[in-house]
Amino acid sequence: MSDASIVCSNLSFSWPDETPVFQDLSFTVGGGRTGLVAPNGAGKSTLLKLIAGRLKPARGSVSVSGPVGYLPQTLPLTGDMTAAEVLGIAPVIEALDAVESGDVSEEHFTVIGDDWDIEERTRAQLDRLGLAEVGLSRSLHTLSGGQIVSLGLAAELLKRPDVLLLDEPTNNLDLDARRRLYGVLEDWNGCLLLVSHDRALLDRMDRIAELDRGEMRFYGGDFTSYEEAVRAEREVAEKNVRNAEQELKRERREMQQARERAERRASNAARNLKNAGLPKIFAGNMKRGAQEAAGKASQTHAARVGQAKSRLDEAGRALREEQSIVLDLPDTDVPAGRTVFQGEGLQVRYGDRALFADGGVDLTIRGPERVALTGPNGAGKSTLLRLVGGELETDGGQARRGDGRVAYLSQRLDLLDLDRTVAQNFAAFAPAMAEAERMNMLARFLFRGSRVHLPVGVLSGGERLRATLACVLCAEPAPHLLLLDEPTNNLDLVSVGQLEGALNSYRGAFVVVSHDERFLTEISVGRWLRLDEGRLLETGAPDL
Repeated sequence: MSDASIVCSNLSFSWPDETPVFQDLSFTVGGGRTGLVAPNGAGKSTLLKLIAGRLKPARGSVSVSGPVGYLPQTLPLTGDMTAAEVLGIAPVIEALDAVESGDVSEEHFTVIGDDWDIEERTRAQLDRLGLAEVGLSRSLHTLSGGQIVSLGLAAELLKRPDVLLLDEPTNNLDLDARRRLYGVLEDWNGCLLLVSHDRALLDRMDRIAELDRGEMRFYGGDFTSYEEAVRAEREVAEKNVRNAEQELKRERREMQQARERAERRASNAARNLKNAGLPKIFAGNMKRGAQEAAGKASQTHAARVGQAKSRLDEAGRALREEQSIVLDLPDTDVPAGRTVFQGEGLQVRYGDRALFADGGVDLTIRGPERVALTGPNGAGKSTLLRLVGGELETDGGQARRGDGRVAYLSQRLDLLDLDRTVAQNFAAFAPAMAEAERMNMLARFLFRGSRVHLPVGVLSGGERLRATLACVLCAEPAPHLLLLDEPTNNLDLVSVGQLEGALNSYRGAFVVVSHDERFLTEISVGRWLRLDEGRLLETGAPDL
């Protein structure tokens, strides 16, 4: 394994408005593959930029051994660039062409350096990433988003870095491209630090780094091992909280009992002194002594209650916030065998070009089927969803829908009014539901207190997804067919888990377009379709 490493010491960084992102963050990442996980907004991308030198820390230092390759989430590229320019090899190619043409100027040899085999190395790298058909002179505007991401990764790998930083590298990649990326990274022997919400990719890491509340914690093993470790930690923390709560109750009860005993003793002592006929001075001294003893006992019990409170607070801080969605949605129930959609010979045309093969595509969805629609980018999956949902008219064939409502969630999550609050949007979808019941249902989607009165436009991606799911799944009438287009894009791992919980409560049929194999497994997909080269094929579940 490589001895390349990343060392961050007392790293601090704030946004221009002085909102802190990190304060005195210190950690070391050594050779091998490290997956970095944290909720959205925790600063994962910012941390990669600091390590790559794209941002400067307010305090502290970053030390990286060896050359660095860095692939950001959004590539700063323009459509008129060629593949060779993106790969950073255009000057070398031009110099090689000049030398082959007989121009032996020294400047050409300087540009070439040791890269006489650059074309061979480049083609080999492009082949591994599924870009064999991409010519070096091809313009970016002719490539798909996934091809551009793969091209950007190839550019970083051609630099032969010792340290590789990748920020959500599987975004926009179809299933085949993801698997090729997995293979490339499995062979990586330098220092890799990767930010991703792709659990299949994280399960190929050597360790998981968790950025939580400004601290970095490392867990040996892949993401599944990390989940098991976190689950065990949560169980211990929950037990500690229960024990601390019981201890606090016991200390409070004992303090109350001690007060009551002291009051009874004082009352009895006063009656006894009065009946004994003792001088006032002596009686006063005895009374003060009793009060002082009672006061000391009360202070002792109060201190023990305070200590118990502190232990409860400490146990509570160790407890991870578990935010899962568990619902009961009987109105979405669809009887087995009922046809909710039937399409025969469906076709869409763009000018003279037909999207699907001759004869179109046939698709029937019955009962509470859970269907995954897969296929390469650009195959027409989103278009087919829009046909099923009725958002797009077919140019050929017939589409028939059942009596139940069809709900379509696009990648843009544009179903809600951004200017209206969560509560107002929910009321518009479920106007007959009593307000108290609406608030209770929103709480189940983790909108509580003031959060229900926030405009949808200010919500995070995960919150907006939850608000949209609440409105769609609890709408009147309830949806019997749900269509989801890449619903996990840009969601953090907590939000993906919440989406899985909501979908597992849904009792109707759904069709989901996704390249996230782990997500499709977690929502119990039972039918797999693949759209490729204009044909819709029934396939078995992939070998995950």
